[in-house]
Amino acid sequence: MKYGQLILEKKEFVTLKRLLNLSENYKIDTRKYSIKRLSEELQSAKVVDEEEFPNDVIRFNSLITVATTDDSWENTFQLVLPSESNAALKKVSILAPMGAAVMGYAKGDEIEWEFPAGIKTLTIKNVEQEHTNKSEFQL
Repeated sequence: MKYGQLILEKKEFVTLKRLLNLSENYKIDTRKYSIKRLSEELQSAKVVDEEEFPNDVIRFNSLITVATTDDSWENTFQLVLPSESNAALKKVSILAPMGAAVMGYAKGDEIEWEFPAGIKTLTIKNVEQEHTNKSEFQL
């Protein structure tokens, strides 16, 4: 892990905690696993102010490219709130297994995570930030 722990921006951390609290009762095993694991990872996350947030760390609205460690599969998507999720536009919810897997990680990090097709090890190939004028995230 590039920074030694997950890094989250303060307002996004609060929003994420609320979302996770509302989502603890998922029935689908992989989604339940992802939410539980992300909740556990948040306990040791570094929470920083907007001005301290590294540009290469995944946050809400980041455009992310991930690949399997053997480069046999690659995907680019935007990490969004559940209400903005849209598979056709490659917008992945933070509560989906792929979204939960990458939040707070940095470009170059490797992640081992359980997905519907089994456990996969992914490398974060690229992170681009979409700068928005939103100062608050609404659920």
